[in-house]
Amino acid sequence: MRVLAVTHGPDVRPEVFADVIVEDRHELVEWDIRTHGAPSSEFDAVIVLGGDQNVGDELEHPWLHEEYDVLRRWVDERMPLLGICLGAQTLAHAFGATVEPIGTTLSGFYESRLTDAGEQDPVLGVLPGRFEAFNANGYRFDVPDAAVTLATGPVPQAFRVDGHAWGIQFHPEVRRDQVLKWFDGDETLTRPVEELARELDAKLGAWQEHGRRLCRAFLAVAAG
Repeated sequence: MRVLAVTHGPDVRPEVFADVIVEDRHELVEWDIRTHGAPSSEFDAVIVLGGDQNVGDELEHPWLHEEYDVLRRWVDERMPLLGICLGAQTLAHAFGATVEPIGTTLSGFYESRLTDAGEQDPVLGVLPGRFEAFNANGYRFDVPDAAVTLATGPVPQAFRVDGHAWGIQFHPEVRRDQVLKWFDGDETLTRPVEELARELDAKLGAWQEHGRRLCRAFLAVAAG
């Protein structure tokens, strides 16, 4: 399969997901929508990653409008789609849901739970019923009216639109150094970065294994 990874900057690449895609002999194409505009539909699956931009920043980042439009197009075309963090927020916004600041920054692992629908979902259902999910976000989404809630936590964690498009607030793709770079000098961080590093050392390995399973489940749905 040809898998497209839509990025919003150099520090938000597919990381662990890229490893899985290459290991499983798929073709990975990375596409920075900020500089290249909306991509075509000549792919078998799309992953839309995170970023330090936010829904509501359209004056500063006018390409967000292109992202909303292409997300709606892909859903109409039944493209297998997975939005992560900002990618989930833009997907939620594209389908009419509210995306707004939390009032604080989530940074670390938070207890999350699959809903009944999540346990039956072909992608989210590979996760345990209860799990600690890595969040790194100051914004949250409401689940669109047309979507199904798949996971809950300190903020809504996952939903599915129209049977083939998923939005997840947490980050199953991350690496340790990537996360620490995100929060280096970030004045919104509500905990010492050294504490976050220790938590990553203790929990990231197991979390990345969950991420690899989730990625493979998404690819299996796309291939099917």
